[in-house]
Amino acid sequence: MSPFDSFSEYSTLQEILKYLKDRGEKLDSEIALAVGMPLDAVRRHVSELSARGEIMTCQSTRFIEGKKIEGLLCRIAGYVPPAAPGRKPKAQKALAS
Repeated sequence: MSPFDSFSEYSTLQEILKYLKDRGEKLDSEIALAVGMPLDAVRRHVSELSARGEIMTCQSTRFIEGKKIEGLLCRIAGYVPPAAPGRKPKAQKALAS
């Protein structure tokens, strides 16, 4: 393995992390399509990121137009997206009731 291989691997892992941070929770097949790499390579990288504790994964089954789609659902571990603009704080909601 050359030093360039490890740089390429690191770059790919960072690309997957950035995609998940920008887009939120996604299936492994959606990640593969977005970053332009084979599904088995994405699954290998995702399992490495999961072992490091950088992302969380779980098995998912979805039915889209009657078609069963199984895959790994991935998201950034411990990442809480910022609140949407216009939301009221919980304290004001309690007072309004």
